[in-house]
Amino acid sequence: MELELIALARDIREAGKRGEELGLTEDEVAFYDALEVNDSAVAVLGDETLRLIAQELVRAVRNSVTIDWTVRENVRAQMRVIIKRILRRYGYPPDKQARATELVLEQAEVLCKDWATSAA
Repeated sequence: MELELIALARDIREAGKRGEELGLTEDEVAFYDALEVNDSAVAVLGDETLRLIAQELVRAVRNSVTIDWTVRENVRAQMRVIIKRILRRYGYPPDKQARATELVLEQAEVLCKDWATSAA
């Protein structure tokens, strides 16, 4: 158990350093990581474009969050459309957009719990 906690602490520190190196906030790093899972996207777009996408996704998702967005399918559908538009605009590989969209939504569910309450 203690070793797991040490490894977790190390991972958190490394993620923070990576965020600093990329010029991203913690929230932006979470979306960047969701996009970076796709190796072909990294190869085609590069870190700078993925960084821009992550920043735009955070702004767009934050502006779309409502208190009950995770249970309202119409709000989730609207967020999917917003995410897909952003990915298309930056040339994210079309065959990988569906998976990236779902990963971004999953990250948003985790990150947005406090966003919705602060927006209310």
